Amino acid sequence: MSNFEVFFDYIQNLSRKMLSADDKQVFMAHLKPKKLLKRQYFLQEGDICKYTGFIVKGAAKTFTVDEKGNEHILKLSVENWWLADFESYYHLTPSRYNIAALEDMEILQVTNAQVEEFFAPIPAFTAMQEVIKQNYAIANQKRVHAAISYTAEERYEDLINNYPHFLKRFPQNMIASYLGISPETLSRIRKNTLK
Repeated sequence: MSNFEVFFDYIQNLSRKMLSADDKQVFMAHLKPKKLLKRQYFLQEGDICKYTGFIVKGAAKTFTVDEKGNEHILKLSVENWWLADFESYYHLTPSRYNIAALEDMEILQVTNAQVEEFFAPIPAFTAMQEVIKQNYAIANQKRVHAAISYTAEERYEDLINNYPHFLKRFPQNMIASYLGISPETLSRIRKNTLK
């Protein structure tokens, strides 16, 4: 299946609307295929996020680095997810985040201006965006709630329930950073879970 076919299936599944041949041509004319090698940056702190990228293959992390050099992972992204610092993308302001490939990646990227001009008139795309916005708002709300209300054990359990594939896909130190706990705490929780 080509990268574009993966993208078309994604839109049609989320929107529950079919794309016409003309719609598909519009996407193919404006989506820019890009490959990222493992550890290559999609976005670096201080740069403006000019593109959003749909992940066809691979995984990435969105993170910050504090003044002590410690990395804090805000988001782990996999296939059929979008890459961007949306504040920077929509407002064209310098990003506070880094986005880097954790594996070799294949993405389809597009600018906000192209989305507004060429994709917004496509009903399936508009419906897909609405579903994504709802899902993203709910996921962010749950993540904030977990961060301020859950114990480390509850955060780990929540991750297992919502993103079990993360445990096989990402190293434990990244899972710990994503959960906002130390690798030692995660190791202890995992041992207790296995008992």
